[in-house]
Amino acid sequence: MNLDNLGKKIKQLRLRQKKTQQQIADECNISKSLLSKIENGQTSSAIATLSKISKVLDVPLSWLLEDNSEQDLVLLSKSERQSKVGDEHMGYSYELLANRSRFTGVEPTIVHVTPKNINLREDAYTHSQDEFIYILKGTIELLYNGSRNLMKEGDTAYFKGTKPHLFIPVDNKGAEVLTLFIETNE
Repeated sequence: MNLDNLGKKIKQLRLRQKKTQQQIADECNISKSLLSKIENGQTSSAIATLSKISKVLDVPLSWLLEDNSEQDLVLLSKSERQSKVGDEHMGYSYELLANRSRFTGVEPTIVHVTPKNINLREDAYTHSQDEFIYILKGTIELLYNGSRNLMKEGDTAYFKGTKPHLFIPVDNKGAEVLTLFIETNE
């Protein structure tokens, strides 16, 4: 999805709910200016920020990120997927693998962890969903709630997204991480 479409979806949902930018920004603990830039397609945003926005607007993150309508079966060839969304200077980009419905509780994504030699942000993220990760390619350090955990190809982790976490590259090859965001009722 391009940034313009993402921004339009967020704005339309916000207006349908008769909420101001300031109300959404306050609930997400972000600036009104950042929300405005996202809505106007002027900036890419961290997946954690988009996750907070989706939570406040009461829609799954995957629904914001893709254009497909609700379906019983979603087949998406690699050539049809938008390759990457986001800015590698945030530390990663991502691609949404499938979204059956805006009401599903699981959002499969591939996170592309940026190579170490790029100047990256180091702030950990939080979001409302639990997260399952599987290292498809490369090696990362999973910074989770203050501890560092080295993860290599084939390793997995499951954790609460409400705790601060970050994927940190360990070399200049970067990494690919299959990520499932799982909505919980807690």
